[in-house]
Amino acid sequence: MEEVETTLFVYKLIVNFVGKNAVNTEICDSETTLPWYESLPAVAMDYKVHIDAGKEDCYFQYVNPGATFYVSFQVLRGGDGMAGFAVRHPNGQIVHPYQWRPNADYQDEASTGGYYSVCIDNQFSRFAAKLVNLYLTVIRYDQWDKFSKEVEELNLSVGNFTESIKGVERNINEMLQYQHHTRGRETWDYNLLEDNNRYVQNWSIAQIFVITCTTVLQVYFVRKLFEIKNARPRA
Repeated sequence: MEEVETTLFVYKLIVNFVGKNAVNTEICDSETTLPWYESLPAVAMDYKVHIDAGKEDCYFQYVNPGATFYVSFQVLRGGDGMAGFAVRHPNGQIVHPYQWRPNADYQDEASTGGYYSVCIDNQFSRFAAKLVNLYLTVIRYDQWDKFSKEVEELNLSVGNFTESIKGVERNINEMLQYQHHTRGRETWDYNLLEDNNRYVQNWSIAQIFVITCTTVLQVYFVRKLFEIKNARPRA
């Protein structure tokens, strides 16, 4: 019972903390141009984007100073199953150079803050479009320290509580990343199976059609070979 009550208490604190930050974010949005999630302790975003043949798309993600930024991509369908992936730091430096791969990731554990540029390049593929899964997370581990004031009122161990929350958050983030990679791999395998099934079906239908036509022609010519024409008797 004590563990259940402690879990419920932690859950209520997290809900209250996120709720307060959401209200503060609405106030900040009316005064500044920072994103709506700027005050949240953690943000995870999962996208499936369509990249046309010969095109390049770039996406921008705001990261708070001192936060941990993580991004990964995986080609789910299209062409040779590979695409270019690059990450540009807010200072303009390319921290992850372009590489033509089926999947890749990048992580910055101590960001200086600003807008990161994440680009997916499909310019080497002139005819095949790509379906790409893009996963981004921004985690501010220092935000968990704000729980200390509420915990002190209940005479709990602030240090142990905060470290436990940080550990839980890190484990949750690692599990989310693992689930993201697993879902992406599952989708890629499913699309591959569908493509193979479609390929086998099309070739089977084509072969059946060819065999049928060949059989009809053979029967026709065999009958033509043994056909006896009625000759008229001469007078």
